[in-house]
Amino acid sequence: MTPPVLAFRAVSRDYRSAGGAVLHALRDASAEVGAGEVVAVTGRSGSGKSTLLHLAAGIDTPTGGEVLLLGRRLGALSDGERTRVRRDHVGLVFQFFHLLPHLSALDNVLVPALVASDAAGPAEARARALLDQVGLAARAGDPVQKLSGGEMQRVALCRALLRRPRLLLADEPTGNLDEETGRAVLDLLLGLARAEGSAVLYVTHSPELAAAADVVWTLHSGLLERTR
Repeated sequence: MTPPVLAFRAVSRDYRSAGGAVLHALRDASAEVGAGEVVAVTGRSGSGKSTLLHLAAGIDTPTGGEVLLLGRRLGALSDGERTRVRRDHVGLVFQFFHLLPHLSALDNVLVPALVASDAAGPAEARARALLDQVGLAARAGDPVQKLSGGEMQRVALCRALLRRPRLLLADEPTGNLDEETGRAVLDLLLGLARAEGSAVLYVTHSPELAAAADVVWTLHSGLLERTR
C-alpha cells in the first residue's frame, strides 16, 4: 500500500513558558493526508493550528509521537535532512505572502529553484507557465510591491508550486485579503494543487472556506478531531 503523504501518529507538542508553566499546543493527535487529498484545519486562535503546520513541514519537532512525510519519520532526521525534505517535497503559502519586495514577480517565483540549484531554463519556463495560469503572465517583470494583495498571494502560490511539491501547506492563505479576493485565491490554490496532484493542508478560520476541502479537521485546546 502507498503510504499517506502526511501522517500524525499520537503527536503531542508542549511548550514551556518563561514562568515554567507547560502549554499543551497539540495533544495526542493522529490523522493522515492522502495523495491528492485536500484537508482544511479550523479552530479558534491559539488552538494549535500553526503548530500543526510547523510539525507537518518539519520546522518544529514533536514532544511525543511521530510525524511522517512520505513515510519518513521527520523526528529521526537531522535539521539539514529535514530542510532538504521540506525543500524537495513541501510547498508553503503564508498569510502575509513573504515575498521579496525588491524582486520581480518572476524572480520571486524562482527563489526555490535558485536555492535548490535547479537548471535555470526549465525553472523559468515552469515559473512563467504558472504565472500564466494565475493570470499574471503580463506582470512577470513587475516588482511585487506594485501588485495588489490578491496578486501577491497568487505569486506566492506559484512559488510554492514551482518544484511540484507532494504536499502544499497553507497558513491562513486568505487571511490578509478581502472576502471576495480570498475566495478567488483559495479556489485558484485548490484548483492548481489538484491539477498538479499535490496533497493540501490549509488552515482557515472561515467555515465557508473550510467547506471547499475534502476533509475538515478541527482543533480545540490542542485536541484534533475530524469533523467532516
